[in-house]
Amino acid sequence: MPEQRIVHCIKLNKDLPGLKKPPLPGELGQKIFDNVSQEAFKMFLDYFRMIMNEYHLDLSSPNTDKIFEDQIKEYFFGGGGQLPDEFVPEK
Repeated sequence: MPEQRIVHCIKLNKDLPGLKKPPLPGELGQKIFDNVSQEAFKMFLDYFRMIMNEYHLDLSSPNTDKIFEDQIKEYFFGGGGQLPDEFVPEK
């Protein structure tokens, strides 16, 4: 069984198992691969799922790709990602 790759996660500020491969092509994907744990990336996917549902985003739209990229940059390398103003958590 291959050894797990450990990264110092920029989001959770601790050493954790890293992603198995870059989640996106190019420089941003490599930056995430080098600095984000599997656990934090799953947290982002849950967060983005909420954004998609809140704004009824179309996954086939190039505009949604841009929103995804903007959100991932903000979540990991910006202010941490903000919930939409209209978001009301389920009770």
